[in-house]
Amino acid sequence: MSDKLNATDRDAGIASLDDWVLASDREAIFKSFSFKNFAEAFAFMTRVAIQAEKWDHHPEWFNVYNRVDITLSSHDVDGLSTRDLKLARFIDGI
Repeated sequence: MSDKLNATDRDAGIASLDDWVLASDREAIFKSFSFKNFAEAFAFMTRVAIQAEKWDHHPEWFNVYNRVDITLSSHDVDGLSTRDLKLARFIDGI
């Protein structure tokens, strides 16, 4: 479990990420990914899922064909935590 980020740390953390944005409807970060086809999108999701399971921190996501939309938020703190930033960095590294 992590503590909820304060506004300053949240904003700095989001600014350090590549193209992640603060969700408009709640305290979460969002990014959309596009791939060549469904197989590439699914392979990406599999890699994320394996790491997320190891870290016990799971994304909310939506997949249609070659697109994967990911929202990260820490439900235990009802907002963003360092765990979200860590998972976002891992995802960007894939």
